[in-house]
This record gives sequence, C-alpha cells and structure tokens, in this order.
Amino acid sequence: MIVRPNPNWIVILTTLKGSIAKRIALRVLLITVFASLIVLLEKTYPASFENVSSIPFTLLGLSLSIFMSFRNSSCYDRWWEGRKMWGKIIIEVRAFCRESIVISDAQTREEILKMLCAFAHALNSKLKGNNVSISLNKWIADDKFTFIDNPADTILSNIGEKCSKLASDGIISEWRYLELERRLIGLSEAQANCERIKNTPLPFPYTLLLHRTTFIFCLLLPFAMAEPLGWLAPIFTTIVSYTFFGLDAIGNELEDPFGNDVNDLPTDSMVRIIERDVHRALGNINLPPQIKPIDHVLS
Repeated sequence: MIVRPNPNWIVILTTLKGSIAKRIALRVLLITVFASLIVLLEKTYPASFENVSSIPFTLLGLSLSIFMSFRNSSCYDRWWEGRKMWGKIIIEVRAFCRESIVISDAQTREEILKMLCAFAHALNSKLKGNNVSISLNKWIADDKFTFIDNPADTILSNIGEKCSKLASDGIISEWRYLELERRLIGLSEAQANCERIKNTPLPFPYTLLLHRTTFIFCLLLPFAMAEPLGWLAPIFTTIVSYTFFGLDAIGNELEDPFGNDVNDLPTDSMVRIIERDVHRALGNINLPPQIKPIDHVLS
C-alpha cells in the first residue's frame, strides 16, 4: 500500500523520530546514575558485595523476558488485528464503489459514496478520541443529518436506508441491494472489531506487574554486576534497562493501535486512501494527495 524506504545503518543508530528512546530516556538515565552510585559504594566497601550472587538475577531476568514476550505478543496481536480491520474497510469500500455503478441516479450515487468517506473519518476520529462531527460536513450533503450516539454507525444506517429506498423504487434490483447491504455489514463488522480493541485493553494487573518487576530488576541488577564488572556495570545496566524499558514502552503503544503515538496505525493515511478511491470511482481526476512517511513515520 505505502512502502517506506529502508533506513541505512547510520539512520538506525541516530534517528529519534519513531524511536522509543525519548520516552524512556529519563528512566534509563536514573538507572545509570543509580548503578554508578552502587559501583562507587562497592569500591568503597568491597566486602559488602562479596556474597552477592548473580543466580537470582539470572532467574528473574529469564522470567521477566518470558512474561514481557507474552505481553508484547498480545499487544502486537491487537495492533495487527486493527490493521487487518482497516484493510477490510478499504476492501469493502472499493467493492461498494464498484457495485454501486448500477445506481442510475448519479447524484444519489455520489451522495452515498461520499458518505463512505464520512464513515471512515467518523470511525477514525472516534478511535483517536477527536471531535467526530467537525470534518464530516463536506462529505454529507443533508443538512438535517444528525449524529445521536455513534456517528459511524449512524452513517452506515443512513446509507442502508438509501439503498433500501433505491430497491423499493425499482432503481436497483433486490439482488443488487443485497450485495450492497453485504458490504455495509462488512464495514459494520470491521467497525465493531476496532471498537472492541479500543474499549478492551489488556487486564491492568498484567501491565502493573510488568512495570513493577522491570523497575525492581533494573534497580537490583547493579548489585550483582558491581563487583565482577566494576565501572563497566553502569554501561551494561544501561543497555539492559534500555532493552526492558523499551520493550515495555513499545507494548504500551501497541496496546492501543488507534492513538496518536508515532508507532500507532497510520489510520489517517488509510482514510486518505479511501478518499482517493471514492473520488476515482466518481470520475474525478484531481485526487487528494497521498500521505507519505516523514522520517520513516507514517501518520
């Protein structure tokens, strides 16, 4: 759909946009400072660190890695399912545009197809927590159109009513109406799945336990590394804390794939794809420009 250029190794090592580093920088810095203090304490009182074994830290680190892998896999599944649902929305809109060619009333067809754009904008705005009705005026011609509770579902219901009226007036056949209704059902199913992902986060105890265990592990790790590694301990502690805190923060972003974080789904770009498809189906030549990634990040 949209291909991002592959970054070279210099970009991978230096880029901050899209990286999780900025979100965890303060925590990693505090852990590094704390590790340095522990090493200084070990150099001052070496006898106090002679009996500190690394075995408990190895077991705790292994358990934490397994638990973090489980949580991040669950968060990625939510992110990927959200992407599949938006892919389904694009497929259903394209299919509806093709099948709507049988609508002989050009004005009615244009109104219906533009309402599909309004549906995409309404769903995207609701998932992002934005004001839904602001951006819909140019897509909905009916001034009396009102949004009661769920704007996206209201739009689909209105499209269904228009298609039903076309069938009852004999403008389209009953079979064509059923095909169009099947596309609306697909859009409604994708909407419901997106709302389920948005409104059902992972159980809070999972997140709470992972946060606490990660902090405890990173705070205790310097005690085991200070005696054998000396002043190299803060460096290795920084690497370990960057890894664990980074994976934890990435899981937090992927858990809600419809937000405004840089690693969330590029739903604005997918809405723009729907707009271009609708304009193309209506015979318009001047299509809205595609949204391209900036610094390997797509909105």
